[in-house]
Amino acid sequence: MDRLQFEVPVRIAPAPGLPVEEIYSVEQALDFLQNWPARRQGKIHEAAFNACFGATVDVVKTEDACRAFMTFCRVSGLLAKDMMVPGKRGGEARGLRI
Repeated sequence: MDRLQFEVPVRIAPAPGLPVEEIYSVEQALDFLQNWPARRQGKIHEAAFNACFGATVDVVKTEDACRAFMTFCRVSGLLAKDMMVPGKRGGEARGLRI
């Protein structure tokens, strides 16, 4: 598995009525964050962007970048309601409560 691939893809619903998209890696998350409208960027966007960029240069763990991106998506209202969050141990996943 690629070191920048997320354990569980981040499922986002970009807008009501549009299909759910899956973000599989740090690179995809970084692309998404780079295309986020400047007027809607803030501290959480910046933290997610910095974490994802940091993962590409081995300064941040991929799981921490994924967590930062999921936080950004949750706060922005993008996280799909059926998103599963990786467990702390053993690759277990659990439903996310929004």
